[in-house]
Amino acid sequence: MAGYLFKNCAAIIVDDGTGQTVHRDADILTDGPAIKAIGQNLSAAPQPEGTTVRDATGWFVYPGLVNTHHHFFQTFVRNRADLDWTKLSVIEWLDRIYPIFSRLTEDCFYHSSLTAMAELIKHGCTTAFDHQYCYPRHAGKRIVDRQFEAAEKLGIRFHAGRGGNSLPKSEGSTIPDEMLETTDEFINDCARVIDAYHDDAPFSMRQVVVSPCQPVNAYRETFVESVRLARDKHVFLHTHVGEGESPVIEARHGMRTVDYLEEMGFAGPDTFYAHCWELTHAELAKMAASGTGVSHCPEPVYLVGAEVTDIPAMAALGVRVGLGCDGAASNDNSNLMHCIHSGYMLQCLVASTRQHPVPPPADFLRYATVEGASLLGRKDIGRLAPGMAADLFAIDTRRMDYVGTRHDPLSLLAKVGIGMATDMTMVNGRIVWEDGEFPGLDEARMMAEAEAALSTITLA
Repeated sequence: MAGYLFKNCAAIIVDDGTGQTVHRDADILTDGPAIKAIGQNLSAAPQPEGTTVRDATGWFVYPGLVNTHHHFFQTFVRNRADLDWTKLSVIEWLDRIYPIFSRLTEDCFYHSSLTAMAELIKHGCTTAFDHQYCYPRHAGKRIVDRQFEAAEKLGIRFHAGRGGNSLPKSEGSTIPDEMLETTDEFINDCARVIDAYHDDAPFSMRQVVVSPCQPVNAYRETFVESVRLARDKHVFLHTHVGEGESPVIEARHGMRTVDYLEEMGFAGPDTFYAHCWELTHAELAKMAASGTGVSHCPEPVYLVGAEVTDIPAMAALGVRVGLGCDGAASNDNSNLMHCIHSGYMLQCLVASTRQHPVPPPADFLRYATVEGASLLGRKDIGRLAPGMAADLFAIDTRRMDYVGTRHDPLSLLAKVGIGMATDMTMVNGRIVWEDGEFPGLDEARMMAEAEAALSTITLA
């Protein structure tokens, strides 16, 4: 793979490992999957053979965004008035939505994943983690396989969270029985997927995370065996925590969720939880001590109406934080860039009720890049510097939208927000989105095929 020289960038967000800084009127050179150099007047020096030189005048170049929590399959239940959170209780919502999920086919999972990944790429996401916990029996076990197929088609870096549920509804679960797996089924397929796809080499495009759905919907043994498998295979762990279930876990097991998971070893630097909006300071301090991370998903707060996650407390305590879109059932888009803006604005909304100050807006860009990479255990992505993966996106700021904003590229995404697709997104040194197109792919055809797959299931 040859490289690119992007000349005369208006701003490049560079991070040599000590923090993000802005390099003005600079060039960025890629070579194969990696960044080779960042600096001024790079075009004056000899370039590697095959380098494509591009004029990047007016561009702000950012590190590619890292999405740390999503449910791609929920893309097929977007924009539905009958599933409006504001008109239903959580229990009513679950009773309506899970029967829909249980009807999805293998093709639906493929096309919904392709749909979510495409939207992520358009808005600067270069690495996506998906928590795929929906396994209707008729859909089979090759759902994650099809997700890797979709990721390869689009060129996005993909971390697959192989999820699952084992607790029957008769024992307190919210999951229909046709979507349940035994612990052995779940663990055996996790092992299969890891052996088939997990790659921990530098610039890896495929990794697997053992991700039982959530403690309220699985037996204790499911989590115990997840820990055993993940540590044996040297992969990461993920689940939902702190979204209202702690009283239920306490009633069942005599302790709240964080203590319950820590007691089983489902915690540590190789573990990250989604949401965590209901956790106490003491629980957050315990997570900071263990190194357990949090994927904060700000946009579902609008629909669910739950407490705004205390990001200032997490920052003050040293909890590792990344950002996630969450699924379309509670966030009708797959736009992580928009989550940077939402995340910051939500914290400003409740600032007067917090013990600690809102982190600076530039920190929310870090949550979506280098800090998100940390949650996934990646040291080769999330920042722009020589030797790092060439994962980046560019915004041409020569538009009226950016008048008065260009003096502070670090805060732009959080404070102003970006209301359009990127001008270019690159993953692993390959341009995967540019000038409104996926190079080499027919978006209209992909859209039509996805709509056709959706039409095969009954949503009512």
